[in-house]
Amino acid sequence: MKTHVLLLSGIALVLTVFASIPPSSAEAARKIPAPLADEKAEGAASRTAVFAGGCFWGVQGVFQHVEGVTRAVSGYAGGEASTAQYERVSGGSTRHAEAVRVTYDPRKVTFGKLLQIYFSVAHDPTELNRQGPDIGPQYRSTVFAADDEQARLAQAYVEQLDGSKSFGRKIATTIERGRAFYPAEDYHQDYLTLHPRQPYIVIHDLPKIENLKRLFPDVYRAEPMLVSKTGI
Repeated sequence: MKTHVLLLSGIALVLTVFASIPPSSAEAARKIPAPLADEKAEGAASRTAVFAGGCFWGVQGVFQHVEGVTRAVSGYAGGEASTAQYERVSGGSTRHAEAVRVTYDPRKVTFGKLLQIYFSVAHDPTELNRQGPDIGPQYRSTVFAADDEQARLAQAYVEQLDGSKSFGRKIATTIERGRAFYPAEDYHQDYLTLHPRQPYIVIHDLPKIENLKRLFPDVYRAEPMLVSKTGI
């Protein structure tokens, strides 16, 4: 009996601590204007984009529920291959950020729409080197542009949102070019779907999925596109 009481007390304490952390604006997401400039859908049927915005569990979970996204993989970007391991990245000194590589069909969802979802739902772009309880440069807000066009479109959108004062605070998101992406360990993939009752997921990430469904019903997909089905 004592074991059960202590276990329940411990769970209650964890939930109390998490609940005392102020929710990010991503959890109280808002509809923001679509980008004035976007990519052209002509050409390749498959493109990739890499986004960093705090813990990759929630960011991956959001994009896995977007229609037109064919794969979303958690990983690391910004540093070297030799340091792309969770234990190293968590220290904050590798230049890596926890990131998600999104593969998508531009005929169904454009880079501009992905940017709109990223800034509105996936994270709080006004936080500098942190998201909610996660603090450090490994949790920074960054678009890792695949090419000059993505870099231009992302920068233009940051300026558009700052100019319209959509968030009331200056956007902290940076744009980085020429950075390789390295997939994270298997146990980080599909984490939101596999651990829906984990306190961190319940408090910080599941609200993002609900906000995606509420704010972007035109591209919301109920069945997530899991790595276990699509591969890395």
